[in-house]
Order: sequence, then C-alpha cells, then structure tokens
Amino acid sequence: MTFRQFALHNVFRNKRLYVAYFFSSMFAVMVFFTFANFAFHPAFQEGDMPSSAMKGMLVAGGIIYVFSFFFILYSMSSFLQSRKREFGLLMLLGMSSRQVKRMTFIENMVIGIFATTFGIGFGLIFSKVILLIAENVLVIDETLNFYFPTKAILLSFVSFVLLFLVISFFVTFVLRTKKLVELIKADKQSKGEPKASLLLTILAAILLIGGYGVALYVKGTQVVIALIPVAIVVIIGTYFFFTQLSVFVIRRLKKNKQIFWKKTNMLLFSDLSFRMKDNARTFFMVAIISTVAFSAIGTLFGFRTYLTKGIVEATPYSIIYNSMEGEDVKAKINDINNILSEENVKADQEVIENKYYETGVDYPVLIVKASEYNRLAKLIDEDLVDPKENQAIVVGDHHANINTFKNDEKLMKTKIPLKDGKEIQAFSTISSSIINEMQAYYIINDNEYKYLPEPVKESTLAAWVISNATDERLVAVGEKVSESFNKYNNAFSIDYNVYVVDKAYGPILFIGLFIGIVFFVSAGSFLYFRLYSDLDNDQEKFKAITKLGLTKGELKKVISRQTAILFFAPIIVALVHGAVALTALMHLFDYNLVRESAIVLGVFAFIQVVYFFIVRHFYTKQIQKAL
Repeated sequence: MTFRQFALHNVFRNKRLYVAYFFSSMFAVMVFFTFANFAFHPAFQEGDMPSSAMKGMLVAGGIIYVFSFFFILYSMSSFLQSRKREFGLLMLLGMSSRQVKRMTFIENMVIGIFATTFGIGFGLIFSKVILLIAENVLVIDETLNFYFPTKAILLSFVSFVLLFLVISFFVTFVLRTKKLVELIKADKQSKGEPKASLLLTILAAILLIGGYGVALYVKGTQVVIALIPVAIVVIIGTYFFFTQLSVFVIRRLKKNKQIFWKKTNMLLFSDLSFRMKDNARTFFMVAIISTVAFSAIGTLFGFRTYLTKGIVEATPYSIIYNSMEGEDVKAKINDINNILSEENVKADQEVIENKYYETGVDYPVLIVKASEYNRLAKLIDEDLVDPKENQAIVVGDHHANINTFKNDEKLMKTKIPLKDGKEIQAFSTISSSIINEMQAYYIINDNEYKYLPEPVKESTLAAWVISNATDERLVAVGEKVSESFNKYNNAFSIDYNVYVVDKAYGPILFIGLFIGIVFFVSAGSFLYFRLYSDLDNDQEKFKAITKLGLTKGELKKVISRQTAILFFAPIIVALVHGAVALTALMHLFDYNLVRESAIVLGVFAFIQVVYFFIVRHFYTKQIQKAL
C-alpha cells in the first residue's frame, strides 16, 4: 500500500467524523453554485433584472465563499484536535511529523474534491426546483428555464478546489505534533475541575441585562444609535455567559444535595460542567452565528411586510387619484377610465372635493362633508358616520407608524369657526383610511358645511374599486396608470405598488434567506463536530458506568439530557438575542412585527428540534454499540 492509498483509506475509516464536515462543505458548495447559477442565467443576463439585485447576488456569493473558508478551517481544526491520539500512535509506528502533515493534506484535499463535485452535482439535480422557487419568490417577468450552467460549474469547482487547497496548506503549516507521550495520552489527561470567576460571572449577567434593557428601552432613531454599542456589550456578555456564568450555575447546582443526588443527576452534572467549559467557545460561536441568521432573516421578512402593509393600509381602493393645482381633473379621471376600458376591467367609482381651511393649527386642515365621506365608505363597505350639529369628528392619523405629526389631539382642542360666528367643537376621534390624508382632519354635518369660510386650498379625490379582475390584470392596469401619471406620481395603484416592492425586495429576501440558512446549518454542524469528537471517550465512560448498574433506560435519559443541553443551550440564547433584536426593530419602525418574528424564530427552533432528534438517535446507537 502506497502512502497516498493509506491516506485515502484513512478517510473512509474515519467517515463517522468526516461525514458532517463533508456534508456541510457540500452544502456550502451547493448554495454557492446556486447563486452562480442565478448570476449566469440567460434570463438575468438578457432580461430586466435590476443591476442592484445582480450585485446583491454576487456580494452574497462572496459572503458565502468567505464564510465557507472560516467554517471549513474551523471544522478541520476541530477534527484534528480529536485525532491527537491517532497521530501519536502513527508516530510511534515510525511516521514522521512531515508525513503526518502530508497525510492530513491529502485527506483534506480528497474530502474537498468530493464535496465540491457532489455539491455541484446535487445543485444540478435540484436546480430546476430551486429556479422554480426563485421564479415565484423574486417576482420576475421572465421564466427561469433550466439550462446547463457551464460558467457556474467552472466557477464553483475552481473556487472551492482552490479554497480547499489553501486550507489544506494552512492546516499542515500550523499543525503541531507535540511530544509523542502527550499525543498518545491526549484523551487520558485530566482537565481539572472547571472553575468560574465570581467577578466575570457577575459581569456576564450585568452585560446581558444591561444590553437587553437598552435594546428594549430605546425608540425610533435611538435604536440605530444604540445598535453597535448594544451588539458589542451583548457579544461580550454571551462569551462570559458560556465560559463563566454557566459553569458557576452548574457548580452551585452540584452543591445542592436535593438536586445533585436525585436519580441520574449526579452523572449529568458531573460531566456537564466539563462539557460546558470545553464547548464554551463553540457555544459562543453558534449562539452569535445563529443570532445573526435569526435577526437578518427576521429583519428582511419583517421589513418587507412593513412596506407592503404600509401600501395596503394607506388606501383601501384599487386606484386613487389626488389632483394637483393646475391639472385638468376631468381629463385625468377620463384617462384612468380609458385605461380601465382598454383592459376590459369594471370598477365602481366615486369623486369628492377636498377643501382645506385655516382653523388655528399650524397647517391647513381638511374638513369633509359627512355625505361625501359616507359615499367613499359605502364604496368599500366601511362604517358610516353621522356627526350632529355643533359637533365634529376628528379622523386620527392612520399613518401613525410612519408619520410624526399625529395632530388629532390638537384638533380635539381646536374649534372650527363658521361664517355666522358660531364654532363647532370636536367630540370624538376615529381612525380611518377612507380619505388618503397624511394629517388628521375633520368630518362635519352637511348643513353646517355650507357655513364654512372660504377654503385656502382645494383638490379632487377620485377612487376606484375593481372587483372582477385577476391579480395579473390589476398589476397591468396599475402599471399603465403609473406610467400615465409618472410626472407627478399622484395616481396610486395598490396592486402595482405592492408588485414593484416585491420585485425590488424579492432578491434581497431570497439572498438573505440563503445566507441565513448557510449560517444556521453551519452552526448545527459545529455542534455535531463537538458531540462526535468526544464519542470515543463517551463510549468508554458509559461502558464503565453500565457495569456499575446503569440501565438502558437511564442511559438513554442521560444521553438525551446531555445532547439536548449541547444542542439547545446556544440556540435558546440565540433565540432570546433574536427576539430582543427584532423587538428593537419594532421600536425603530413603531410597527408590530410579532407575527413575523414568531414565524422566523419558530421555524428555526423547529429545524433545530428535528436536527436534535436525528443526531440523538444515531449518537445513542453509537454508544449502545460499544456496550
């Protein structure tokens, strides 16, 4: 057997440890290949895909590539740490330090080439499915047909083979074989009782509580100012949480006899303090990476909802037109009606006159006749109003989440003067989007409306409600209306504006989703490495404990608890971090994102639970084989 054959056989002998490294690397290649597949797709190269979206995909591919480098480097170093005893035995049999490094280089290149090849292969197999998903998510006019992506294949293969080559050289360069005795006894050396500093434990609690407190307290633009300081404080607090606070808590629990001596808790806690100390850096890295994934996807998903809901809530009509000074209003309304006729679309229409008056506040106030307000309300089946004489209704600002004026309180305190000297006092406030007005305004009785003084400004509001058209037809009508009124942009189509937002925002959401998934899968792989790197020691430990009387049921219970802590400790911290970050985002926009945040965090938590059950099943099986 040649040296190269020995290194190749060594890969297959250690396939249990290599499998997570292989699949994670393969997944990174597949995602990178997917982006390259998009970037070189003929529909994007020749179509009207925004250049910003194309640049975004290229940047995302770069981010994934750079992250893959550090991820693979970390994975490889973790793998090598668990093989110290193996290296010691090989050197005892005559292998030189140089040959150990050469063997490591060959092994890593073999895994890298296979991962790259299989990643591109699976990317090709599922490329049509991914293109169909992208076609719906990205909201594009072109059809993303399957094509053979020669450029994408070459770019992905060359990029990742080069990446594995650089990592292989780097790992062999920094690999230290140490003394032979130290290598052989690496898994037998005592690590000592884990200890925690009381000062650093208190500091961890103060940093996390302080960071959370500031993040939840600040509002509006203060959120942006506090973002970086809070992130730094929470990151430092998270590191001390895993390295100090968790160890401190476990030591305190071990001193509690009622808890420590109960059933199998002695076995759990005795081993847990060592695991927490050994895995602290991994937990910290997983928590921060997962938080970035949660926050990024939650922010993108929430911001998209914020934009589209803002458009929908701005007006309940299919099309709305607000006249500008000097316009031929009848001609403009006819233009819209002609577009509806050309598209063979029927719509109910109402037109009202909006008049603005000086009432003593710092802007001209719209005062609407009750009958005209009710005509618009009937158009969309909303509640009607009936203000009595000498009483006005204040319509509060329904754009409160994005508008800073909120003048409804001023109007409640201000009286409306009439020509005959009388004054009308507001008696109630309602919230309504029936009239697309950015400021609070009044609704008064029709009889009293005649006695208002001369208005300082007038405009015409026309609204159409379309009920017999498909979504595609509504978008087409809205596009024509938008093009016709492009100069002043005073005609508004809900369906077309939502379509425009989705088309512009879809690529960003799609890119963020892929990057978030890569981060999350990588975080899960870190945990897998840490769990399986200790498998040999765990097999010997549980084999010895079983001889002392540990039943199979108790064994499964202990393994489940230890595995659950390993998998969920960093994820729970990340979920809390993510929830706080998304709450701060809500304070920034003054908009409720609870539903969107719950969906994002819930989906990731569900994925982690499924991943935990799969890994626990195979891990328990490996332990039981050794008994």
